[in-house]
Amino acid sequence: MTDLTIDISGCDREPIHIPGSIQPHGIMLVAEKTTLIVRHGAGDVERVFQLEQWIDRPLADFLGEEVAQRTALVSETAQKRAFIDTISAPGAALLDVTAHVIDDYLIVEIEPKVAAVRSSTKLLGRIEIASSALDQATTLKNLCDVAAVQFRELTRYDRVMVYRFLDNGAGAVLAEARRDDQHSFLNHHFPGSDIPQQARALYIRNLLRVIPDVNYEAAPLRPPWIGPVALDMSDSILRSVSPIHLQYLKNMGVGASASVSIVKDGILWGLIACHNETPLAISYDIRATCRTLASNLARQIKTREEAEAYRERLRLRGSQDDTITLLSRHGSLEEEIANHVEDLSRLIPCDGFAVLRGTELLLTGTCPPEQDVRKLTEWLIAKSVESVFSTNRLVVSYPPAEDFQGVTAGVLTVLLSVEERWLLVWFRAEEVQIVKWAGNPHKAVELKPGETLTPRSSFEAWQETVHGHSRRWTLAEIEAAGRFRQELLEFRQNRRLRELNRQLIETIAEKDLLLEQKQFLVGEVNHRVQNSLQIVSSFLSFQARESGDVAFGNAVEEARRRISAVSLLHRSLYRGDEIGVTNAGRYIEDLCGNLIGSMGNEWKEHFALHLGPVMLPIDRVIPLGLVVTELVINVNKYAYSGEPGPIEITLTENQARLRLVVADKGRGRTSARQGFGTRMMTALVGQLSGHLDFEDNAPGVRVVLSAPIMHQ
Repeated sequence: MTDLTIDISGCDREPIHIPGSIQPHGIMLVAEKTTLIVRHGAGDVERVFQLEQWIDRPLADFLGEEVAQRTALVSETAQKRAFIDTISAPGAALLDVTAHVIDDYLIVEIEPKVAAVRSSTKLLGRIEIASSALDQATTLKNLCDVAAVQFRELTRYDRVMVYRFLDNGAGAVLAEARRDDQHSFLNHHFPGSDIPQQARALYIRNLLRVIPDVNYEAAPLRPPWIGPVALDMSDSILRSVSPIHLQYLKNMGVGASASVSIVKDGILWGLIACHNETPLAISYDIRATCRTLASNLARQIKTREEAEAYRERLRLRGSQDDTITLLSRHGSLEEEIANHVEDLSRLIPCDGFAVLRGTELLLTGTCPPEQDVRKLTEWLIAKSVESVFSTNRLVVSYPPAEDFQGVTAGVLTVLLSVEERWLLVWFRAEEVQIVKWAGNPHKAVELKPGETLTPRSSFEAWQETVHGHSRRWTLAEIEAAGRFRQELLEFRQNRRLRELNRQLIETIAEKDLLLEQKQFLVGEVNHRVQNSLQIVSSFLSFQARESGDVAFGNAVEEARRRISAVSLLHRSLYRGDEIGVTNAGRYIEDLCGNLIGSMGNEWKEHFALHLGPVMLPIDRVIPLGLVVTELVINVNKYAYSGEPGPIEITLTENQARLRLVVADKGRGRTSARQGFGTRMMTALVGQLSGHLDFEDNAPGVRVVLSAPIMHQ
């Protein structure tokens, strides 16, 4: 088998959440949740508890009656895992006991108590010191540097890295604190295949994973689990790790490791990766402190990223206002744009800028040759359905760009008029990146003769030169370009109207009058559309009453809610300040108000909304609103059978993707029925290029929709 035939995606399919074994430094007891009888176990149960026959014995025989009863209370809480107590084994050893629930079983995990390096008082002081240091960090880079130092001081590992996941799935080491005699991984990249997708999902679910000794031999579950579904160990701290990952760590020269997840808005932003050359165990108190600091770090990262995006939007808006003022001083808009090409180029950071109007082409800065720019603009005008187009890899969409890739690799274009062939183009030069990898990313796995898939063995610094990319256009820059286009078109329209009426009007009142007329016409159109939708809704209601069929009436009521969602969006569009985009958070808030009105005001107190100001194109808000409507209808119908119950709706934005969560506390997914609503929702999710996940909300269902903000 050659390297080309190796299917490295097999790592993504490894069922790491059901290994059927644990790390042998601890003990796992699997007891029935109702009877507290231990049915399975793993680890050296006989020696630690001095019980030769331990299967089918009460949990109290291991933990004592009082601790066993406190452990049973875990099943009544919403916690994934809870620390129960420290107990004494028959041999006088101290053991830490934690527990969590999976389905009908209580999972009890027992580990030898690690002597605390610091007292609880000193740990609280360490948290205060670390939190204060994080608060004082001024930049994201500085924040990560401080975090690496603080986590190493807390855990005493040889090396601590702050590792961030990139848009392409790979990861980069943003900060590092290490022993002086160790080589550095700072700024090195790691291939996405190093951490497969199912492992990333577990990092979100289980925020801390510890491997005290990578050379362990797994302790299997006894007796072996028999059943149609294997025991899910996703929430287990003792879960045995993939052999591929263990070999990966050994290849890095790591003897012990710990990973603390950095989760921002439910998305895995990165990891605190801790490595030690020799085996090392950390106490439960230290682990709890790590989780606390990681949550603090995630909040700090979110604050800084949001502040940076806000500052960028303010800067672009100020530059845009100055440019519009400059263009409005004297002659026609066409003349002013031609006279201020350099000023326009500074509107959005770029290396070159071009204006095409008719056959006239104006260039400034570093641009491709004129004949190549003309061919490119022909292609861009042909994409007239996109008034704003951007890419930082032009050659992917436009292969002829390979001829001038060394000069220009990315473009942001604003199409002002197809008929007049009027186009603005910002160019960004190729950024030839020298990416430092921890090992060759193109040899992320090795397949030896007669062996199974194994991880790569080399982590020596390896450099790769990446061509064909420019600096990425940010969402704020794309929004600014679209806003600038709209203001130019409105300005041009208003200037023409003022010129036509110059002899009759001596003030600028005509502009305000025309705007009022425009609002009146828009309002009239909106009024007629609303009337039409109301007529359809009333007709459906009349048909339902005439039929007398309850099932038909329920179906009609669902249809009326869908019509209401479209009607509400139409009203919000005509009262909004943006054209082409709208605030999806505000729209969903209004939509939920309408849904409550149709379902009954007794539902009002049960709705919990956490909606961010996510700006979406109009053609994406419509299917999003219908998805929300369908999910709320499903909660009403299936989760609570029409009776009021808790509904929580969350909308957030991260790295140009939206994340919608609709959660209930009802009876869970009880039906696999594929009705009209389900088929319609599947089509809507496909229209958004997103994916829908159904998760256990313990109790109830948590539905998560993830989709790109922009069309792809």
